[in-house]
Amino acid sequence: MRCVIARFPFDFTKFEVEHSMEGIKPEAVTGVSVTIGRRTFPVMQVGEIITRQNRRDFTVGEVRRALTRLGFTCHDAPPAPPAAPASPASPADQPAPWQVTGVNWD
Repeated sequence: MRCVIARFPFDFTKFEVEHSMEGIKPEAVTGVSVTIGRRTFPVMQVGEIITRQNRRDFTVGEVRRALTRLGFTCHDAPPAPPAAPASPASPADQPAPWQVTGVNWD
């Protein structure tokens, strides 16, 4: 299948992409990912390997579109972990009710 990534035409087949990713250790997934075989790779890592270009030269959308057209399953970015609720200050950190702070008596 012919696709254009970073203004360059490429002819890929699903088998070629699978073969290119054999023996490659998947990086940690923080954004859009793709399942190739039984492993999940970041889309940008796959794009860099199959095009032999720097990741700054193409976008996630270009590679995702090409991989989807080849029949791979792409996944959106994992949801951000929920923010931890702010813990209330411990009583030792707060002044006693009879203490006046910020007053200069001199």
